[in-house]
Amino acid sequence: MGEFFNPEKGLWAWLSTLVDVCGLSIFWAVLCLPVVTAGPATAALYYTVVKCVRRRESGAFGCFFRSFRQNFKVGLLAGLLAGLLALLLLGGHSIVRWYGTRLGGAAYVLYVAYYFALILPAGVLCWLFPLLGRFHYGVGGLFRMALQLTAAHLPSTVVAVLLTAQTAVFCIERWWPVVFMPVTAVLLLSLFFERIFQQHSPEPAPEELTEE
Repeated sequence: MGEFFNPEKGLWAWLSTLVDVCGLSIFWAVLCLPVVTAGPATAALYYTVVKCVRRRESGAFGCFFRSFRQNFKVGLLAGLLAGLLALLLLGGHSIVRWYGTRLGGAAYVLYVAYYFALILPAGVLCWLFPLLGRFHYGVGGLFRMALQLTAAHLPSTVVAVLLTAQTAVFCIERWWPVVFMPVTAVLLLSLFFERIFQQHSPEPAPEELTEE
């Protein structure tokens, strides 16, 4: 019976993890509502998932909000640039798609080529905020490193883009997956990203954020 009531083992450990998964997903979704804060919120989510869900360290919510505050400035600027890039790419996609589906032929080939070319900038966006959550970068260095990892690890990048896109569609079409899908998707991404971060990190990843 002692093991059953131990908060670090058995049923209680799983319940604690479930609370972390649902709570972090909801906090992330709420902080993303202003849109401009989606960058630091995503960086904080990635860091906290690696630290507190994968490594099973305690204090997930405190860790999340500390990371959000510490990454706020760089994450805000990077998020604004990423949002502008995303709008330009989606606008270009709409134009090329319109011509491709109506004119056919070479125009449709151009549309297909543009569609697949989107993997590269979309990959940069997928790498951007996990990098910010795990390492210290300025805005310029953050984008450069994200671009390098996108090109150097294209298979992992494709998986990240597809996983992120499907998660977004799933949450948009049905509201309830937002309660757990953000953390679940980030946890799956971390299985690829953490292995690669160990190879390319310019400095050892911090084990924990400094308490303010």
